[in-house]
Amino acid sequence: MMAPGLLLLAALSILPFAAVVAMSFSRVHLLGGLRLEAVGADNWSRLLDDPDMAWVWARTAGYFAVTVGTEMVLGTVLAVFLWRLRHGRNTALSLLLLPMFVAPVIVGLLGRFLTDSTFGLYAWLLEQAGYSGDVMADKTTAFAAVTLMDVWEWTPLVTLIALAGLTSVPASVLEAASLDGAGTLRTLRHIVLPSIAPVLLVALLIRSMDALRYFDIIWNTTGGGPADATKTASIRLYETAFRFFDFGYAAVTGLLMLAVTTVVARYFVRLLDRNGTPR
Repeated sequence: MMAPGLLLLAALSILPFAAVVAMSFSRVHLLGGLRLEAVGADNWSRLLDDPDMAWVWARTAGYFAVTVGTEMVLGTVLAVFLWRLRHGRNTALSLLLLPMFVAPVIVGLLGRFLTDSTFGLYAWLLEQAGYSGDVMADKTTAFAAVTLMDVWEWTPLVTLIALAGLTSVPASVLEAASLDGAGTLRTLRHIVLPSIAPVLLVALLIRSMDALRYFDIIWNTTGGGPADATKTASIRLYETAFRFFDFGYAAVTGLLMLAVTTVVARYFVRLLDRNGTPR
């Protein structure tokens, strides 16, 4: 009975993966019909000789560290605040989760309009604060802007997951800690956070997979600029494939992204196993 589903899964995943592997060892010709010309390991050797690729992955690692780190810290803090909130928790949670339901493309477009130097609200607020430059035209501010857009959209997801973990902390343990004279900070540090550590690892795994494929917001705001300051691996892959039509080298980039994502996922799965959480 599982055969039709397995065949569909193979058609949607295994066959395209095999095609990408074949493309990574070929030069893809589009004129006159699709044709693959075998070039051996030339595309892979180009990866080792490409100085821009090292900077692309350095920027990707920077985005990964900043966005995921900020979302984990801010999401956990907001979850603890909602957990301790006695009145209006449902209303506050509903308002907090709204950004998560906005499509990343819309977030990018909204961010681009809000930071526009001519009519953008955020640009006007920054001008009142003393900053008169164009946010998306400067390397540092463009990097910060697209990072904050991702943080704004996906911090609620971390908050929701962490809040689910907080609601499962036994009340008897918290009462015992209170009777023993443990303060709020000590209770959070020694009881609450260790109790929800597996849940936080799940949130970290989910956000890590998305952060490594960070594309929509950057493409709709800066397109990878200015001066490649926001060009991540996914942006480079898209440009290589659909702007320069170098599908062989794009396949190599995609397989490298898959390998990095798999390594990161396996690392977090091992951490989950170490914390006693079943896969």
